[in-house]
Amino acid sequence: MLDQIKSGQGFIAALDQSGGSTPKALKGYGIEADAFSNDEEMFALIHDMRSRIVTAPCFNGDKVIGAILFERTMDGDAGGKPVPALLWERGVVPFLKVDKGLEDEIDGVQLMKANPGLDDLCERAVAKGVFGTKMRSVVNLANPVGVNAIVEQQFAEAKRIAAHGLMPIIEPEVNIKSAERDGADRLLLQEITTALDSWEGAPVMLKLSLPAEAGLFQSLVDHPKVLRVVALSGGFARPEACTELAKNPGIIASFSRALLEDLRHQMSDEEFNASLGGAIKEIHAASVA
Repeated sequence: MLDQIKSGQGFIAALDQSGGSTPKALKGYGIEADAFSNDEEMFALIHDMRSRIVTAPCFNGDKVIGAILFERTMDGDAGGKPVPALLWERGVVPFLKVDKGLEDEIDGVQLMKANPGLDDLCERAVAKGVFGTKMRSVVNLANPVGVNAIVEQQFAEAKRIAAHGLMPIIEPEVNIKSAERDGADRLLLQEITTALDSWEGAPVMLKLSLPAEAGLFQSLVDHPKVLRVVALSGGFARPEACTELAKNPGIIASFSRALLEDLRHQMSDEEFNASLGGAIKEIHAASVA
């Protein structure tokens, strides 16, 4: 798995929409809110969507080197097998989203909510054959105090995760709609570099918004304490996300909406697989450009 993530020529699919973002993901898939009446029905529908994706012929390690899962997806089955096992049989490395959502904004950032159950969740992930984790917080403004706090929290949680033998993906997302986006990018680069320089464990991964200035994060791509830098689409539609990604050599995609935006539950399997395959091909090309 380490070799696949370090050297694989592809991208990481993000299939980790959680409770708050699931209705929006289902709506994008063509399922309206009146199709479910409680959380269990909602999660069953999103699991059906994810199962259809991960069992599609085109979803394999040739172009998709990893996939980030929601906790319920990790615990579920697809194709008659536990999802992490199915993925790795196809050459796709399983990751798990472990954060519990965002706090309200303070100092221009949204920190992650407290996560007292993180160690137990990491133990379960290891038992299920998961390789790594992902945790997201958000930078809205170029506030030095806030950006410092967000990076400190991310690396503190990464230390807890790494202690279980898991690969942490550190994701301090810069809001691409922020009027202070470029300044936030630069503050984040500075703070992450400082944290990496004092990091004593094995290399970590970074999941970042595509920078306003192409190539800004090249020093992170080249940093000896970074296994891989991946990028979120951050609200860009797929064509624009791929164009921006291709401007940043060494960074690969970890897209969610940009991967799934053309898929609809009403599609036949042939239509679904063709649409997903086209998206995978486009994102793969931008990732290896």
